[in-house]
Amino acid sequence: MPALKTIAIAFFTLFCINAKATTWDEPWHDMVVKQSDSFVLAKVTANDEQKGVTITILKQLGGKQLQGTIQITNFYLLRLCSTSAGEGPEFHFKNVDSCYFFIKQNDKKEYCIATPTAGFAIQHNGKVAATYRHSYHQARINTDVYEATMTAIFNNYHKLSYDKAYINSFVTKYLSAKPAGFEKEEIETFFNQHVALECVYHLGLIGYCDKIAPFLLDSANFHAKVSAARALSNCNTADNIKLLLAAIDSKENDGFVKVMCIWTLKTYKPESAKVALQNLEKTASTEENGFGGNIMDPRVCTRMPTVKEALTDLLAQLK
Repeated sequence: MPALKTIAIAFFTLFCINAKATTWDEPWHDMVVKQSDSFVLAKVTANDEQKGVTITILKQLGGKQLQGTIQITNFYLLRLCSTSAGEGPEFHFKNVDSCYFFIKQNDKKEYCIATPTAGFAIQHNGKVAATYRHSYHQARINTDVYEATMTAIFNNYHKLSYDKAYINSFVTKYLSAKPAGFEKEEIETFFNQHVALECVYHLGLIGYCDKIAPFLLDSANFHAKVSAARALSNCNTADNIKLLLAAIDSKENDGFVKVMCIWTLKTYKPESAKVALQNLEKTASTEENGFGGNIMDPRVCTRMPTVKEALTDLLAQLK
């Protein structure tokens, strides 16, 4: 996987997780949001790597009301792959001032975040290190944009209303522009286009299909392709089936992008494409597929299927 894809989208890192023998399978952001009870902005007042992080609620953005000071001491989506004596999952919030949290209270009444690396977004100097897809892929977003879009996503998954006028205006603005790159003068637009595409996916927005296709076809931008493939899950048409099949067949696209396209086709249940999918399966890659990154990263066991595995799984669901 090229170097670009092994770097989180965010160009700033406020803290690092120490390399440990403890590893876990990191959840996708939709699961983090769906299984949380509350979405808040809070000030970090104390941190103990072993015992937890103490926070004071500054703003309630969604879900179950939380007030005052609470201690987060556990995790609600932590699926461990390996452990080592004395090296359990830890809380790393040293030098963090304010942070957004997705919080769940478990059966023991403990307040939890999703994992040591998911279920929160650090705020710094008016920017947020935001996850919309997966913690491996973060975006540097203005605070006001983050609060408006992530509150909408939280509320939608919890069957609550959200500001549709704001969302539609934001998505229309950024998807109407040509796909942005990573140059200094384009990077803010790039981040906002990432958010817009992920909003289409999370919110099930319709009416943007024609605006999404150029992002999937942007040969220079892996992240745009991935988000576009996801956003097309709301665009089940014959033309988009052809578009996704072509993306799977293209030598320009790597395995990660192809699996995203396959997962979107899976939501279509495209019986008409069965023969084409069977032909693709015959020559599909069996190479290991994943997020890349440092092998010492504790999220290292987060697994993606190979292209062949994803196609086989899709075909098994077709008649």
